[in-house]
Amino acid sequence: MDKFIVSARKYRPQTFSSVVGQPHITTTLKNAIKNNQLAHAFLFCGPRGVGKTTCARILAKTINCENRTPDGEACNKCTSCISFNEGSSLNIHELDAASNNSVDDIRTLVEQVRFAPQAGKYKVYIIDEVHMLSSSAFNAFLKTLEEPPHYAIFILATTEKHKILPTILSRCQIFDFKRITVNDTVGHLQEICEKETIKADKESLELIAQKSEGCMRDALSILDKIVSFTNGQVKYEDTLEHLNILDADYYFKLMDCMLNQKLADAMLLYDGINRKGFEGDQVLNGFAEFIRNLLVSKDEKAASLLEVVESFREKYIATAQKTDVAYLISALNILSDAELNYKAARNKRLHVELTLIKLCYLQQAIEIVSNGDGAGKKKLTETVKPVAFRNIQPIEVRKHAETPAGKPVKKIEKEDAALILESAPATAKSPDTGRTNSGLGKTDVESKTPATGPGFDALSKIRQQFLNRPQNDGENSSKPLEQTALEEAWQQYTRQLKLNKNSATQSFQRAQLRILDQNNFEITTNNNLEQKFIEQEKRNLSDFLQQFFNNKILNFSIVIAVNPITETAEEKMLSKKEQYLQMVEKYPLVKELKDRLKLELDY
Repeated sequence: MDKFIVSARKYRPQTFSSVVGQPHITTTLKNAIKNNQLAHAFLFCGPRGVGKTTCARILAKTINCENRTPDGEACNKCTSCISFNEGSSLNIHELDAASNNSVDDIRTLVEQVRFAPQAGKYKVYIIDEVHMLSSSAFNAFLKTLEEPPHYAIFILATTEKHKILPTILSRCQIFDFKRITVNDTVGHLQEICEKETIKADKESLELIAQKSEGCMRDALSILDKIVSFTNGQVKYEDTLEHLNILDADYYFKLMDCMLNQKLADAMLLYDGINRKGFEGDQVLNGFAEFIRNLLVSKDEKAASLLEVVESFREKYIATAQKTDVAYLISALNILSDAELNYKAARNKRLHVELTLIKLCYLQQAIEIVSNGDGAGKKKLTETVKPVAFRNIQPIEVRKHAETPAGKPVKKIEKEDAALILESAPATAKSPDTGRTNSGLGKTDVESKTPATGPGFDALSKIRQQFLNRPQNDGENSSKPLEQTALEEAWQQYTRQLKLNKNSATQSFQRAQLRILDQNNFEITTNNNLEQKFIEQEKRNLSDFLQQFFNNKILNFSIVIAVNPITETAEEKMLSKKEQYLQMVEKYPLVKELKDRLKLELDY
């Protein structure tokens, strides 16, 4: 039985024209070969599985080919090409920098560079995963990379360009590889399926291309797995099952439930998805991507950004046209927050269900906001009627006597009557109770006969209630804030604290009280600790004192006593010179000894 070779190796491109999805790279390299403008160092960088190492090998084979084609391709017939295809060429050296990243490995490589090729024009050194080299290895490689022999060409390949030293980047010609598009991947897979006589529908290949995320090697590996799983027939349903992907039909059904506020149907649909083994984060992620596709489909110009199965493209556009943009953006925010908080949730299923509940009633919330005053408020205002007030006729007040100026009788409107009642002080006499009310003026209040008129009975009752109001409101007035009463109240509260075994009792006993004015006093404590204990009881203490003095505006402040600091006289430190002068003053012979010995002192 022949040994099986995976499609990624079996169908690895052998010429520039067979490279998929990188025309900007292959065209530049072919032109450089034709015009003899090859650089001495190349850096191929880009995502995994897009053809970096493949292009490096094709370049190495092509520049040593003895019979290149007019368009700059290798002939695959000469001795150099055959030896390269068989893996026996001595002009091509590949180094895996992931496992050979030390200084010694680079030194060995540099020593090999000194030897010229025995056959062919160039010796090509391909260093894969070059970002794995250590800093010392990079530094050891700098000089050789900058000025190699004319026959040496270095091709560096990496997936992480940012990890390479700038000194290396400046010495290389950089080529950025891009992800392979879905259409290019599908086309290449179809060619392989035709060569291998595999029956595969286009929807399955599109799904594989989407799952590979622009990596051709991953796409070929997935194809090999599905072919083994389905025994040579690649179907859409089998591909969904093998790749563990939720079909877009589920998301279309979920979206229909959301727009129609069918919460029960949405919960049942999610239960079915959950029973199939799909995790909640997969559902949230897939639904967010689905809504993103709907948002893109709103504009026909952006519809080209859709990377979906072709059969669903029209359905996406139709669904997007009947969905509001505000709903899609709000739903994306909700799903994004739910996906971020999914790992922290203890009940994963409940977390996803709460998200579905929010999405089901999201449309109603948007409508309430868009209505301005709110839908609920609008319904209420439609049913509520204004209160029917009885129209009060103007009151005509008659006087028994003519006014001194002989003016006509004044007609008092209802506003004037209310103003009279409000401005009437308690000094005028009422005809019914004998109370004084000077603010009523010389009107019917002075008259013994009450005035009559429409609506006057209600006005009389209001006036009577006002005049009969107790005037001695101040009888239940607050107690004056005096030192004796304050200390008595303070002792009562302290005794309560002591009975409750409160830790603040001692602080209350040591505190000093000082009255500032009739509504404020000051509590003086000895230290910060006592102040904190009293502040803990501030609310209860304030309620107790306000009730004791019957004064709701009674207030107090807590301060710390300032203890005068007595400064102790400290001995002044003398310098060396001052110490010497003090010593000479006390012992004059010391100076004489210094002069005789001609000593020099270092002060």
